[in-house]
Amino acid sequence: MTSGFDTTTDAFLGGRLTLKQPVAGYRAGVDPVLLASAVAAQTGQSILELGCGTGAALLCLATRISGLDLFGVEVQAHYADLCRENAAANNIPASIHTADLRALPLLLRELTFDHVIANPPYFDRSTGNPSKSTDKDIAFAGETDLVDWIDIATRRLKPKGHLTLIIKAHRTMDVLSAIDGRLGSIIVTPISGRIGRDADRILLQARKGGRAAFRLAAPIHLHAGNTHVKDGEDYRAEISDVLRKGAPFPFNRS
Repeated sequence: MTSGFDTTTDAFLGGRLTLKQPVAGYRAGVDPVLLASAVAAQTGQSILELGCGTGAALLCLATRISGLDLFGVEVQAHYADLCRENAAANNIPASIHTADLRALPLLLRELTFDHVIANPPYFDRSTGNPSKSTDKDIAFAGETDLVDWIDIATRRLKPKGHLTLIIKAHRTMDVLSAIDGRLGSIIVTPISGRIGRDADRILLQARKGGRAAFRLAAPIHLHAGNTHVKDGEDYRAEISDVLRKGAPFPFNRS
């Protein structure tokens, strides 16, 4: 129990990483693991995650690539506390700050990063009702507009630094509209559950000062076959390697 909240301890990356998560409220699924797998970081580089929650994406990335300089910011104090606990329990040094991303601590405002990553809230606050769970409402909708998420991420990037985010596919136009001329070399990779189904999320990557043309990459399918035909997981082998072994995301960019 942390700060009065009941937790479970859950295995990620085939048990290479364990995370405490609240029993009730937002719990990490596959999205932060996919996000971490898509970041082309190198040992010695600096990483900032906006909205780090209990640390699933940041710590999955650190488990895959050692020697990163890790920073996270999370508005919900009990999630930030859990993120600190999770980092310590997995022997991963990380500087986690409890703050609204619109009011970053001075330390973070004075730094720039090789990579900024995020899994922004995907519900449009103007089109639905708040969740009955405050935790989930903040995680899924929040009070911060996507324009602010993108602007703050862009400001914190070094020149030639990379932004990587994952978000539901229906917010694609909102994300693209929020990007201004400071970011370029944008690649959007649609992700669908199965062949023949619409994409339900995207990975977006952009580079500060990039000049390459926009690219809509080939879609990636998470599951094998067109339908679920038996009990148990049926992830494609490449996706299973991402989720269970910490493999890099299998982009199809040939």
